Order: sequence, then C-alpha cells, then structure tokens
Amino acid sequence: MALTRRAFTLGAIATAGLTASGLAINPQAASAATYTAYLKTYFTESPDHSASNYGLHLAVSRDGLNWSPLNQNNPVATPTAGERGLRDPYIFRKQDGTFVVVATDLYGIDFSRSSQYLHVYDSTDLTSFTGYRRIRMHTYTNVHTWAPTVFWDAGRGQYAIVYSANTTADLFLVNYTSDFRTVSAPQTYFSPGFPILDADIKVDGGVTYMFYKNMSNGNLYGARSNTGAPNSFTTYTSGLRQGGAIEGAHLVKRNDGSGWWLWGDSFVPVNNDFYLWGTSNIGANSWSVLNQRDYTPPLNSKHGSIVGITEAEYNGVVNRWGLPSWVRLKSSNFPDYYVRHANHEIRIDPYPFDPHRDQMWRMVPGLADSAGVSFESVNVPGSFLRHSGYVARLDPNDNSATFRADATFYRTAGLADGSWSSFRSYNFPTYYLRHAGYVLRIDPLSSSSSAADRQDATFRVTS
Repeated sequence: MALTRRAFTLGAIATAGLTASGLAINPQAASAATYTAYLKTYFTESPDHSASNYGLHLAVSRDGLNWSPLNQNNPVATPTAGERGLRDPYIFRKQDGTFVVVATDLYGIDFSRSSQYLHVYDSTDLTSFTGYRRIRMHTYTNVHTWAPTVFWDAGRGQYAIVYSANTTADLFLVNYTSDFRTVSAPQTYFSPGFPILDADIKVDGGVTYMFYKNMSNGNLYGARSNTGAPNSFTTYTSGLRQGGAIEGAHLVKRNDGSGWWLWGDSFVPVNNDFYLWGTSNIGANSWSVLNQRDYTPPLNSKHGSIVGITEAEYNGVVNRWGLPSWVRLKSSNFPDYYVRHANHEIRIDPYPFDPHRDQMWRMVPGLADSAGVSFESVNVPGSFLRHSGYVARLDPNDNSATFRADATFYRTAGLADGSWSSFRSYNFPTYYLRHAGYVLRIDPLSSSSSAADRQDATFRVTS
C-alpha cells in the first residue's frame, strides 16, 4: 500500500510550531544534569510464558551493565485500552527534563494482530506514570505500529516518533509531535530497499545515529544523518550479530562520557536474552563484543530502552518501587548459567528457563552463624540450599544443628575474581560451594587451587 504525504487528521493534528502548543521548552534542563545511574524499561517473557507480562517494567543500574528489577519485577503500569498489553516500551527524557514512555500496543506473541496506536505514559520523576492514553499513528489497515523510538528534532522544534511498519515494505515511519497527544501525518522515514525492523535513534554532536535490524540477513547496522530528516540516512557500519537471532537494538551513551553501548535483544529465548557491544567512538565502525560476565539483564526482560538518570531520580525510583527481595547466583565461567534447584538437586543451567523462580533465592543470615549466609528458595519457602554427602541439595529446614550447619556459608571474595563472591562451608571450613558437571557440591579449595576449580567456585550475586 503506497504511502503518500497528504493532509492527515487524527481527530486533532499538532501544528508545526512547538511553542504554539503551549509547551515550555528548556533545552538545557536535561543536558545540564549529572547522570549517575541508568533506568531501563521492558516487558517480560519466559520460554513457556509462565513469566510473561505485558506491562511496563523498570530496572535500575549503577554501572549500566548489571540490572536490578524494581517492584519485584512486577509492572508499574499496565495498559487498559486497545490490546491491554504493551511491548517495546521506550522511555525518553523530554526537553523539560520530564519523561514520556511510548510502547507497542500488543499483548502476547500474536504478531498477526495490527494496531494503529501506541500506548503513552507521562512521568515527572519516575515515581509514577500518569496521563495514560493511546495515540493513533496512521489509518492503514493491517499495518503494524511496532517498536517506537523517540528523538528531539532540533531543526523542526518537535519530537519525532519513529516506528516499524509494513506498508509497501517493512520500513520505518515517522510522526512529529509537540505534546505526545496529537501527531503529524506519517511519513516514510527510512526504507533502504530491504526489510528492516526496530530502530533506535540518538542525537550526538549534531549527528543523528540510527541502529536497526536488517531482516534480510538478521544483522544490526548503524546509519547516520547530519539532519535527522526523513530519508537522509546512510548506513556506515558493518553487520553486528551475536547468538542465533537478534533484533531490538538499543543504543546507550555512557554516563562517564567514555563511549557507547549497543544492546541487542534475542528474538527467541536462547542462552541469553540480550547481547552487548561497546565502542569509544560511535562515529567509527568499531564495536567490541562484551563478555556475558560483564553484564546481567533484568530477569526475563525483553526489548525496551535505557535512559541516564540523576542521583535524586535513582533514589526516588528505588524508594518508590523497591529493589528485589531476592538474589540470583551467576556462574563465573558459564556466565549465562545460574544456580537453580530442580527436583531437590542444586545445579547451574543456562538462562532463560522455566520455572524461572527456581533460580531465585533469599540470602538470609546464616542459620548456624548470623555472620554467614544461607539461601532460602523463593518458590519453596522454608527449604534451603545445603550440602549432604558433599553434594548440594534443596531440603526443608528441620531446624537440627546438622541442617543449620550444612546450610550456612561464609561469603568471601571470589576465588577467581575478587569482585565476585565465593561461599565457604561453615562446618567444612576449607570447602567451598562450586559446580562440577553442572551440579553444585562442596570441595576443598584455596587460592592455590587450579584456575578452573577457582572459576567453578566463583559467582556473581545479582538480581
């Protein structure tokens, strides 16, 4: 279906002038702030969909790499109109320093369903999401409106909302807005002659950068424009890919000013739901793959976005929504594997898996010594990780002295990496918790043990 540029009415169309809308503009408000942390938006899915939730989820990170879900990984807002679910939530800091979230109007994985709308929320400081509404982006039949991204077009004095659509081909459309309530007519924004999906767009140093998926070969690419105008982009990077299938590119400028990260979301649940590259120069065709040891996405998270936040915003959002009451243990030498229980056995398995709560633990004061720690299962409360015959098991606490001792460990600096953790047995003080053949047990270890053995006994305590 051909897309033509014509008068377009969605009930009310925004005028071209931003100030005419009455919106106060302070271009310096956001740029003047010092960002000390990051906030991520996402929805959740797991392999059997027992943990799938199509509401707005939030996570925070100090380093931009390792993430803590907020609100116990429950949604902070859920759409009540349209498909009554969202995917691909994109958060953007507006010119006045407040936030807007736009998201795909779709519940679940029936991608044959097409909506003409996007969900929209406003937020002043991330402690609440208000003004829920849907905005109609086009009037095409059987054309989807997926994976929106937002940027400030300084030349136009308006915000651009770019999204994936399938009119004459799989391409990107753009609508301009001053208030995220009324939008201009849709225009073709980028259509390079092959099918594309999932744009993320950032403006830096007067250059507009766009990363996207080439559906013909499954790789992610970067394009750039000196204006950010429709049909003005030139692809300048080689294809990037990790894993079996990748999409959902999202681009993050580091708070420390040292470069950029590019996240890619796996299309199907494989060993890890996200992959990551880094560069010191976004304008160069030079991206390095980050080791999965270096980053931990939020539990069951899927396609979203990341924004830098201030210390006050970080404290406010944590105080409002709360950090997780549970931890996960990530293997050092199998960094896409997490400690979980299965039929009372304690082992490491590649994430994601279901039941996903098998990997969630409450790390509590040691049952035999409060200076140590014990691990209580989240989904089998009252049962703890303990060793028996040197093999780790999940058993109910019988409150015996033997059980309490078997279930108590001292957390130490990681034997293979001091910034990670190892866990020394309370009642076998030269023995450490480690995996062997993917099963957890305790074995005698020290700093002089082999590198492989020390890796087996080293874990990241994460959420």
